[in-house]
Amino acid sequence: MERVVRRRLGFGGTLLATLFACASLTPSLLPRTWLYQGVMGAVTGILGYAVGAAIGALCRTMIKLPDRGRRAAWRVMLGGCAALAVVALWYSYDWQRDLRALMGMDTRIEWFPPVILALAVVLFAAALLAARLVRLGGRKLISWLDRYVPVYVGHAVGVVVIGLLVAVFANDVLFNGFVARMSDISSVANDGTHPGVRPPVSAYVSGGPRSLVSWDSLGREGRRFTGTAATPARLRAFSGRPAAEPIRVYIGLDSAATPRAQAALAVRELERTGAFGRPVLAVLGTTGTGWVDPHIADTLEYMYNGRSAMVAMQYSYLPSWVSFLVDREKAAAAGRALFEAVRERWARLPAGERPRLLLSGESLGSYELEQAFGDLADLVARADGAVFVGPPNANPIWHRLTSGRDRGSPVWRPVYQGGRTARFAQHPTDLYRPAAPWPRPRVVYLQNASDPVVWWSPQLIYRRPAWLEGPRGPGVNPQMNWFPLVTFWQVLVDMTSALSVPPGHGHRYGANIVDGWAAVAAPPGWGPNDTWRLRALVG
Repeated sequence: MERVVRRRLGFGGTLLATLFACASLTPSLLPRTWLYQGVMGAVTGILGYAVGAAIGALCRTMIKLPDRGRRAAWRVMLGGCAALAVVALWYSYDWQRDLRALMGMDTRIEWFPPVILALAVVLFAAALLAARLVRLGGRKLISWLDRYVPVYVGHAVGVVVIGLLVAVFANDVLFNGFVARMSDISSVANDGTHPGVRPPVSAYVSGGPRSLVSWDSLGREGRRFTGTAATPARLRAFSGRPAAEPIRVYIGLDSAATPRAQAALAVRELERTGAFGRPVLAVLGTTGTGWVDPHIADTLEYMYNGRSAMVAMQYSYLPSWVSFLVDREKAAAAGRALFEAVRERWARLPAGERPRLLLSGESLGSYELEQAFGDLADLVARADGAVFVGPPNANPIWHRLTSGRDRGSPVWRPVYQGGRTARFAQHPTDLYRPAAPWPRPRVVYLQNASDPVVWWSPQLIYRRPAWLEGPRGPGVNPQMNWFPLVTFWQVLVDMTSALSVPPGHGHRYGANIVDGWAAVAAPPGWGPNDTWRLRALVG
């Protein structure tokens, strides 16, 4: 067996493949299933093999070991790797259970170490075979070129050609094919309607009577947004007072041809509904599918007893994680176009008659709206407050505030300029720390310490993140460590289960959005008891 392994695999590649795969078994931000673990073990294993093979090739040019020494090294390495794999697989079950217990989840889970190992080995072997076939093709090409050109030219040209072919195949065939397939699937889903959602009967929402926007053009998430607006009866049951019809304006991808045209249509729809005469007007960012977190919209309607207006615009129908890769420029263009159009019309009103102009978005929706501003000062100069939920690591303003945080404040709960304008919170009490003046306009970032959407970044490949330094944030496993390349994939896989954990962990924010709005834009007479009652209702 040892002889077969030595002939088929490299020493450095085998060693690092095992170390990487074992590292992937350690806890990350969120619990994962045995299936995801098997796939992650294969991915990290092949990455480790690539790095180890490169290091091994370099070492072989510098160090020559006798056959006996090589055999001894192989025996020690294989024995050590086998022992390490057994130990890591054994402890992986407890690591996952501990992480689930930390988040208040059921610790009775299905976890099959032998199946995880078998799945990882099979997928690793398939990936390694593909890589070996590419290498064989490259050698054949170089051998053929060496017959007609100098050796160094043939080698250089061969490497470049193979590199280009792999890059073109990976990008134009695999990645673009995947995106095209996702686009086809998502476009079909966009034509559907969520169960229980019906065309609105209110003239104050898009898709309803006298609307400038047809119900069919709103898209799946737009129809849910406008079709689930709170009714005056529900609002009256909460407030005990007569309620108004809430205004919800939504412009789908099929409603107009360009972001500028969509934004112009949004303003006309706001004018039609009388939105500029309401006490508060919120510009909402959407995720890739066009989704708006109902907690964001419902909270504002209940707080203002229906005397609210809000507008959102769809820029894609791809899932958010795909949109993040391919549609970020579309998101930025949509955010700028919508905010600028709404604010230009808002600014034409007499100063004393303007509604409070607010911003809110979750995940990619927060990225979309941040792109409308140069920095925090620009944001608070042109808007009356913002609540951003689960901001991605790529958010430009969020990144500046986090990087420029006050000394001594952790990255998972940063304090920027003494909390004078922007504050970060996982729990409601975080909003009032530090106990310093907090004038308006205010900006709130709701972010969980265990939210992979917030913390995933390409820098995880090569740099230990600040959120694993010093005291850990609430819900972050103290046993989690950083491993080059491995942690990058762990946190990326965590995104797939970011909504499968209780509120207050992962990408679940729930009723905490109520506290965010209460801090930023509470109406006159609103008190802590109102916030508590609305938390109970929305949650």
